[in-house]
This record gives sequence, C-alpha cells and structure tokens, in this order.
Amino acid sequence: MTQATEPTRVCGNAAWYQAARTTTVVGAAFSAIFVLLLVWNVISSGLIGPWREEKLADMKLQLRKEPANQELLSDIRRLDLKIRRDRLWRLDFARKAAFMLLGSVVVLVVAGKTGEYLNTQPPRPQHRPDAGEAQIKETRRSRLAVVGGLAVLVIGGLFLAASRWVEFVQAEDAGPPYASMEEKNRQWPRFRGPGGTGVSTHVDVPLQWNAATGQGILWKTAVPLPGWNSPVVWEDRVFLSGADRNGRRVCCFDAADGRFLWTGDVPTPPVPDDEKLELDEDTGYAAPTVATDGRRVYAIFPTGDVAGFDFHGRLLWHRSLGRPDSAYGYASSLETYEKLVLIQYDQGDGSEGRSRMIALDGPSGEIVWETKRETPNSWTSPIVVDVEGRPQLITVADSLVVSYDPADGAELWRARCEGRDMAPSPIYAGGLVFFVEPYSQLVAVKPTGEGDVTETHVAWRLEEGGPDICSPVSDGRYVYVLDSGGLLLCCKTDTGEKVYETNLKQEFQASPSIVGDKLYLLDVKGTMHIAQAGAEYKEIGMCELGAKCIASPAFADGRIYIRGAEHLFCIGKAP
Repeated sequence: MTQATEPTRVCGNAAWYQAARTTTVVGAAFSAIFVLLLVWNVISSGLIGPWREEKLADMKLQLRKEPANQELLSDIRRLDLKIRRDRLWRLDFARKAAFMLLGSVVVLVVAGKTGEYLNTQPPRPQHRPDAGEAQIKETRRSRLAVVGGLAVLVIGGLFLAASRWVEFVQAEDAGPPYASMEEKNRQWPRFRGPGGTGVSTHVDVPLQWNAATGQGILWKTAVPLPGWNSPVVWEDRVFLSGADRNGRRVCCFDAADGRFLWTGDVPTPPVPDDEKLELDEDTGYAAPTVATDGRRVYAIFPTGDVAGFDFHGRLLWHRSLGRPDSAYGYASSLETYEKLVLIQYDQGDGSEGRSRMIALDGPSGEIVWETKRETPNSWTSPIVVDVEGRPQLITVADSLVVSYDPADGAELWRARCEGRDMAPSPIYAGGLVFFVEPYSQLVAVKPTGEGDVTETHVAWRLEEGGPDICSPVSDGRYVYVLDSGGLLLCCKTDTGEKVYETNLKQEFQASPSIVGDKLYLLDVKGTMHIAQAGAEYKEIGMCELGAKCIASPAFADGRIYIRGAEHLFCIGKAP
C-alpha cells in the first residue's frame, strides 16, 4: 500500500491555535473598522468643511452690507472658531486612527502567522487519500489563499490610508507658503503689529476694563516661562516665547478662551556655569518678540538660538547663530518678508565685523542671504515697508540707518546718525521713516534716495530729547514719542513742528499704540492711559490691569492681548 504525507494540527496546541485564530479575526475586524473611520473622516471633511466655509463667506458678505449688526458679527466669530477647532480635531483623529490601524494590522499578521504555525506538524506516513480527501485539501488551500489575499488587501489598505492621510495634511496646509501682505495687515504678526507701526487696523477695541472687578477681562492665563516679549496674534492663536537659564520655549494659546494649546521647546546644549549669560533684568532670556508668516512661527533668544515651528507645535528647524556679544542682552525682534525670516544681528563694538543682517528660509531654516554691517550692538527691531511699490527693509543701529532690499540683502540707502545705545525701533508713516536718537532727537528721513542720503534726504530733526526705550507711533498726521519717565511729545509728521507735550508722571517701557483716533499708552504698573489722538492731549480714561507690564500690547478685532509679568490677559466684550 502506498503512503503519503499530510500536515495535521497537533492536538496539544489546539487551544493556542484557537486563540490565534480568534485574534486574527479580531485584528481583521478592527483593521476594517479603522479603514472605514479614516474613509469617513476624509468624506465628511470634504462635505461638511466646504459647506461651513461657504456659509461663513456668505455671512461675511452680509456683514459688509450690515456693518452694525453685532449679532451677525458674533455668529461669524463663533462659526469661524468652530471651523478651526473642527479642522484641528479631524487632523488629530486621522493621525490617531492611522496609528490604530497600523497596530490592528500588526496584530492580524502576527496572529495569522502564529495560527498557521500551530496548525502544522512534521509529516508522517498515511494512506493515500481518496478523491474526497484530495478535494478537502484543495479546499483548504483555497481558504489559505483567500486569507492571504485578504491580508494583502488590508496591508494595501494601510498604505492607501497612510498616503491619503499625508495628502489630507498637505491639503490642509496647502496654498502659498506664506501669507500675503493683505492677510498680515488684518493680523498682529510681529512686534507692534503689521510693519511694526503700533497702529491697529481694527477699531472695535475696548475702551474700559478693570482687573480688580473682572470688568472686560475675558480670560487670564498663566505663562509657563518668563519673558518681556509681546504677544503675536494670528486668527485663533496667540503666540509668545519664554525662557530662563535652563530652557527656551514658544507657547501657543487659544485666542478665544486662553486655553494652552501647545509649547515647543527650542533645543539648546547645556552651558557650563562659568559661561552662562549675565543679562540685564529688563532684558532677560526672552526679550525678542516672535514673528509669524501666517504658516509658521519663529523665535530667537539672547543665546543666539533661532527656531521655526508649525502651527501645531512641531519643531521644523533650529539653528544657532552663535552667542551674540550684547551689553544688556540681545533683544531685537524678528521680521518676516514673504517666506524669509529677517534677523538684525548687531553685536560687539562694530569693529570686529560680527554684526550682520540675516535672512533665513522659513520652511527650512537655511541661510538665504547674509549682509555684514558696520554697527555695534543695538536693541532695535527691523521693519519691512512698502515705499512707492518697492519693499524696503529698514534698520536702525548706533551711527547708521540702513535700508536693504529684503529679497537679497542689497543695500539701498543709508543715513548717518549720532545716537548711542539705540533701542526704539523705526516706523514708516506719511512717506517718511522716523527714528529716535535716545536723549537727543527725533529724525525723519525720506526713503527714496540711493547711497548716503544724510545730506539730501533728512526731512527734519526735532531736538527735544528722545525716549530710550519706547518706539514712536504715528497716525499719518502726527508723530508721538513717549519716554520712560512719562513725557509724551506730539509733533507734525510733515514738518516736525512741535504740537504739544504732557507729562503722564508714570514709568513706561511698552511702546505707544494707535487704534482709530485714540492713543493707547500702557505704563509699567499695568494702567492703560487712553487719550484722543490729535493736536491736543485729551485723556479719555484709565484702565487698571494690576500687573507689571513691559511688553507692548497686541490688538485684534474687539480684543486686546497684554502680557504681564506672570499672565497673558485678553480684554474684550464677551460674545
């Protein structure tokens, strides 16, 4: 009698085999569920998202016809917030579902292979099977082929789901790699807002609040690390940075309710105690204000570390520029132009050739251009302005005001000055660039020349002293300068003729701001002095915050964001 061999299950492993088989079924079921959830997420976002966006667009069009409709404005804000929160939730859901799908497939494959192994044993002699037995064997092979095919399909589905997830994220972040100037002008993307002017494009801003009674205080949130930099606002997010001897962070808050959304650590190597920075108390470890191009947020610190994060808190890149040699600690805030991050990196006494203007690529952090400067350490921040249709990067430092082409760093013009320890940043208004020489004068320059324009394009000088910290502000008709002792001076923009001066008799370090036809002046004790802008100082009111304030405020539609020594405050009307 002829004999044949056939694999058969080992009886002793029957329980383990059954467990592996059951686990395989469960893994397949969960894999299918997570695939369906991912598909549902993509389909529902494609249906619900556009419908809501279209509805929001219609409501905004309606608001243009009914600008006084406060109820419609509140509905727009609520829907806009709902759209953004839903988008973030779907991104997070897709990420978690993709990981769960991966885990389910791993369980499916491992359990299937284990069951297959337990269902076999070494061959042994048997009778030659008859035709019925041959058909049974063929059926078993067919079943195995089906199971194998399903496994391949599930694994293929995993890769499809992963690829769709990548496309989904890319689609959500799709569009230009940076915000347009029109978008920036509607936000507060850097120190002192669009163009660094300190002028709000929103006029529906609170005029009354009191922290002691809670009046007008929408929320108050503790800030994890200290810093005197100002808040930056982009739609539903508020950004700022904080640092101490041991670490540096960028923080993101929900603009609507102050919830802490994320914190991003900037990686820096440990520094020996004898090499640690000794910084002025008013400068600290996080004086420079962050900046955003509407897609990413960037931060720089007195250690020379600069980093870029996406709006979800992921560190995109980090670069060390080397520790700057700065008498009080590096404090220049960042500026952006298109997708470039612009850094005024002045240091030393100017003779070593270490000062430079640097432009980094926002998405990657790579150096795009670098221009050496002949200036010593300064604490001013650069601004990018449009002069007769041409962008200019304006910088002020000890002995020089220099304009560059922000695209490539080529110098356009320069003017000599006599100031020292330059801290107030320049502004552009009424066709003129204004800068302060501390304790000396306010200077206006026409930014239309080439080369050295000191003798040809200086429009006027007002030798009435000048603030050592606060930057000027202008509504186009008048320029206002505020010194740290509380002396406010107003002069005409076109001629420099002095209009008035008044002493507020308080200490100021935050720069003045203009909202519509009103001046906002925040003193160190946290009191906001609100006055009528114009040819005469008329105080409208004083609003108490009850916290030490050095950082300049940020403005948004219907709200003010102020950073105190320990908290971030949001002031406005409850929706």
